[in-house]
Amino acid sequence: MTTPTELQMLLPAIRELSRAAGEAILAVYNQAQAIDVQNKADDSPLTAADLAAHQLICQTLATLTPDIPVLSEEAADIPWSTRQQWTRYWLVDPLDGTKEFIKRNGEFTVNIALIDQGEPVLGVIHAPVLQKTYSAAVGLGAFRETPAANGAWQAEPIHSRKAQPHESVRIVGSRSHAQPGMDEVLARYPQHELVAVGSSLKFCLVAEGSAQLYPRLGPTMLWDTGAGHVIASVAGASVRYDGIEGPAYHREELRNGNFWVEA
Repeated sequence: MTTPTELQMLLPAIRELSRAAGEAILAVYNQAQAIDVQNKADDSPLTAADLAAHQLICQTLATLTPDIPVLSEEAADIPWSTRQQWTRYWLVDPLDGTKEFIKRNGEFTVNIALIDQGEPVLGVIHAPVLQKTYSAAVGLGAFRETPAANGAWQAEPIHSRKAQPHESVRIVGSRSHAQPGMDEVLARYPQHELVAVGSSLKFCLVAEGSAQLYPRLGPTMLWDTGAGHVIASVAGASVRYDGIEGPAYHREELRNGNFWVEA
């Protein structure tokens, strides 16, 4: 089990690591030429930025916590017979929102989560272009960090917030993925505002109180959700997965079904 002391030590280190990975991503993002894109076996896009962030994160985690294995989107071919033995592991999406990265709209993130006994206990989501770092650890709270005038990063606590009776419910949805069934969800909320946002920033908007609901009506992978899950839940929101019994992050299937994040 990860102790409170370990979480206290790891959280600032993972924030720094996420920002270092963000700098590696921006080195590719800010190049003048078009971004070179390859297609992986599942037809999802892959860029040099994904690989640079992956290598930096994995190398740093191997030094920081050599006893904790890593499951990353860019190195996910680890058999269940191996993963089944893990009591703790790092769950990493080096560049979440590669489609947003390719479009150069800024809505992409670095996601790093620590999974303990099948549940996320620490998570960091860093948005390099937006210059925001969201983080949380069980027992320590949830935070949003932005650069201060002196060049340091300034943290403030965040909390989810329900819509007041006179307010519209703010609902966040995917910018790049169609979600059949969303019309039925929206019909439950006569007063609502639908906002399209890329990557795991949708979790963060619910966590900070800028939105009240994030329904995901389509497939995602474990690394898409681990960091956002703990940030939203520690901030006070509920995170529910359809059709999953037992620990959400200790299972053979890497793909998630529908899930709901609600203040």
